[in-house]
Amino acid sequence: MADRTVADRRELERALRAEVRGGVDFSPGARALTTMDASNYRRVPDGVVAPYDAADVAAALAVCRAHGVPVVPRGAGTSIAGQATGTGVVLDFTRHMRSVVSVDPEARTAVVQPGAVLDRLRDEAGRHGLTFGPDPSTHSRCTLGGMIGNNACGSHSVAWGRPRTTSTSCPW
Repeated sequence: MADRTVADRRELERALRAEVRGGVDFSPGARALTTMDASNYRRVPDGVVAPYDAADVAAALAVCRAHGVPVVPRGAGTSIAGQATGTGVVLDFTRHMRSVVSVDPEARTAVVQPGAVLDRLRDEAGRHGLTFGPDPSTHSRCTLGGMIGNNACGSHSVAWGRPRTTSTSCPW
């Protein structure tokens, strides 16, 4: 369904609204806000979904799969290579899924939602004398889901690791 008609988009929006508890926005404004990231790429999505939780993500994915519509997960849009843009449906994790759920200083692990900002995790980990090593220049606004998806690591990655290596074993 590469070239969706207005009727196709309306049906997709209706189906998403029926299944997703979070926000579903196919307005020109919502679409325009997610058309770009920090790169030069511009891709206009069909709509934006702001899931409340993992169940909402699964519901949105099921609807999009049934409609043959691509899905683009999006954090803060700090990507410089266009990864946070795309056609289809953008899943905006920054509205509802942005918590640092827990930090376990004994295990040196953290549970975070994909829209959690890196500095928020660092603040929470810092209370236990810990940190999260990767340090992209956008640390005050980039999200952990975006970092892991893009392997964003910053200038100290040689010493402190990258998100792909740290997503399963954190070098606190």
